[in-house]
Order: sequence, then C-alpha cells, then structure tokens
Amino acid sequence: MCSSDLAMVQGWMAHLGPTTAAELADRLGLAEADVDAALLRLEASGAVLRGRFRSLGPQARGTEWCDRRLLARIHKLTLGRLRREIAPVTAAQFMDWLLRWQHVAPGTQTAGERGALEVLQQLQGFETAANAWEPHLLARRIAKYDSRMLDELCLTGAAGWGRLSPHPATIGGTPESGRRVIPTSVAPITFFIRDDADWMTAPSADEAAVGASLSPAANDVRDFLRKTGASFFADIVRGTRRLKAEVETALWELVAAGLLTADGFDNLRALIDPRRRAGQGSGRASRPRHSAGRWALLHAVEAADRARVLESTCWMLLRRYGVVFRELLTRETNLPKWRELLITFRRLEDRGEIRGGRFVNGFIGEQFALPVSVGSLRAARHAAPSPNTIVVSAADPLNLVGILVPGERVAANSGKFVAFRNGVGVPAESPFLTDRAAGA
Repeated sequence: MCSSDLAMVQGWMAHLGPTTAAELADRLGLAEADVDAALLRLEASGAVLRGRFRSLGPQARGTEWCDRRLLARIHKLTLGRLRREIAPVTAAQFMDWLLRWQHVAPGTQTAGERGALEVLQQLQGFETAANAWEPHLLARRIAKYDSRMLDELCLTGAAGWGRLSPHPATIGGTPESGRRVIPTSVAPITFFIRDDADWMTAPSADEAAVGASLSPAANDVRDFLRKTGASFFADIVRGTRRLKAEVETALWELVAAGLLTADGFDNLRALIDPRRRAGQGSGRASRPRHSAGRWALLHAVEAADRARVLESTCWMLLRRYGVVFRELLTRETNLPKWRELLITFRRLEDRGEIRGGRFVNGFIGEQFALPVSVGSLRAARHAAPSPNTIVVSAADPLNLVGILVPGERVAANSGKFVAFRNGVGVPAESPFLTDRAAGA
C-alpha cells in the first residue's frame, strides 16, 4: 500500500461517516486488503474507530469504521435529536404517573414475595421512620401484604435493613456534652438489596463520639459483637453478662444509632412494638429476645470504589422515580453531591443506557430517565383523569407536595398524611384527608 492510498483513505474517512472496508474499497476502486491495511494504520494513530455504528437492517454489515471526530459530532447530534423528540409533561401529570410507577395507585400493586422484593429494590436507600415501613409504605404497594414476606427476604439474605445516616449524638459528641442516643420507633432506617448495594457507603465515625453517646450496656453489646461477629440474643446476654431487658434496650439503642442490623426484620419489629417489649402476646412473638435471626454490626464490608458508588446510586434513583432531576431529590438523604451524580448521569446517557432531556415542565437543570419511563410518560399525557383520591403517609418518598406539585410542605412524620387527586395535592383541610388521617 502506497502513501497516496493511505492519504486517500484518510481524506474520505474525514467526510464519509460510518462505513465498512468493502464499501470504501468499492467507492475508491482499491483492493479491500489495501483499505483494511490503511484503516488499521489510521486506527493505530487514533484517527478512526471501529465498531457497529448504524442499524444493521436485514443483513449485518460487519465491522464498521468512522473518523473519531466525525463520530463525536454524530453522537452529539443524535443526543440532541433524541432530546428534542421528547414532549414534556406537567408536574401534575408526572405526579399522577409516579403514583402508578411506585405501585401506590389502585390496581398497580405488586403481589407475593417477588413483588415485595421488587418494591424493596425500588425503595432501597430511602430512609424513613422505622414504624412507617410496613403499615404505610409496604402495605400500600403490595397486595395482601403479609409480614412473613419481609421476614423471608431478610432471613434468606436477599435484603437487609439499617440506619445509614449518622445519628446527631454521634457527631462530635464528648462525655461532657451529655448528648445521648435515645431509642425511638421513629428512628430512620432503610432497606438494601444485598446483590445491588454498591451505593452503600460506610459513614466516617468518631469512635470517641460514638462511645460517649451510648449507654454502658450498649457499649458492652457493641464490643461483644465486634469481637464475636453476628450473634443470637442468648449469646449476647451470656457474653455481656447483662440482664435480658438491658440487652433489649441496648440493641434498640444501637439500631437507632445506625450501628446495628439483624438477619430478620422481626428483630426490629419486636423492638418498636411496645406491647411485645412489655411481654404481651403469646409464643415466640412475645418478646424481642425470641425473634429469629442474629444481630450484627452494620457496615462490616468495605465500600466499593467511588465510580461504582455513584453509578449504583444513579440506577437506584432511576428505579425509584423513573425520571430524576435535582429538585425531586429534596427529601433524599445520604446522597452524593448533585454535581457528582450529574457527571455520572451524563456518562450513562453517552453510553446509551438512559435518556436525557426535558421530561417534566417547570424545573430547571438537566433531567434523566429510563428508556421505559419515556414511553410510559408519553402515554400518560393522553390518559383520562382518574376520579380516585390517593392518600400516602408523609413518611413516604411520594410526599412531594411543595416540591414537585404546589402546596404547603408536610414534614416527613409517620403520623401525618398527604393526598393527591389527578396528581394535584389536596389541601390539608380537605374532609377526605382529615377523615383518613384520623382513621389511621
């Protein structure tokens, strides 16, 4: 192959766009072997790239080649065209769609243990009051919810739970400050799917501050679990030489501090139920000490590298909301900074795995969505208005009044409720909302 042939191939590649060696050889009247050799030399210099750049059609074209600068321009124009194809919906339409996306709207609930796992995967990473999870979040999304579904998922290792945000008393506390961890049923916890938990990061803790914020019994239990690993209640009692009632309180304290988890969810359910802690009931459900499963310290595994954490966090948010933009994450805790997430979202869009564009009107900044969400939102624009009024707990991630749709914000309290009709928040003085909240 002579230098003139190489220059001719290079000149055509700078203007031709994606092509194959056979197509280029036919166009230039050269032998295909000579064109292949020229393309390989250009590839070695970084001038062209090989791959599959066009739709294959009925017959595969084989390996294609394209000038790298021209390919970058094509990619940028393609993303721009895809973004312009999207017709945004109103905030109310998006809110109405989101109630269906998260299986809260009538007729959209999941079923069975598989459905429970799907809901937990969608809600993982969202922290809310421990006593709100089963009655207000899971029971609204899973038809005929049975607590045994959650127990089975936790005991088999498919899912786990715990508090990820640091307790205020464990940040910068000293023995003289007097700040202590107080066990409470509204301590925020979240769930995580063990096969999909790269988003979890271990918070940096000041050991002196943590120790000063805990009671002597809680420190004893923590030290015991640190030495022995996951242990049953009876082993903790024997190892710490504490009374069973003291160990129960210590476990609850460690859960509230974000230091402890357990194999099963019944371990936590028993702690936050005052009747069970008082010994009321029968059989093995009478006290926390009879719950199946072992207790263990949380965050025993090293966090994944930062890039994996950010990418896993982006996928977690996309599964929860379908469409993600900055204002929508107001109630989310423990998230990386938005600028880090934005860079990762752009990278996922460049890889063609998600879509970017203007999906919801009325919000500034970039928005990103799952491809399936784009088609679903497009259909939602033409959906008939629903006569149903949907009530959700204020502790629910769907409590977006004052954030997504107009209205006065309602604090994320498990005893309060918000309501939506056709994606619009119902005023607090609505008789429907008042009656539902009173009945709850």
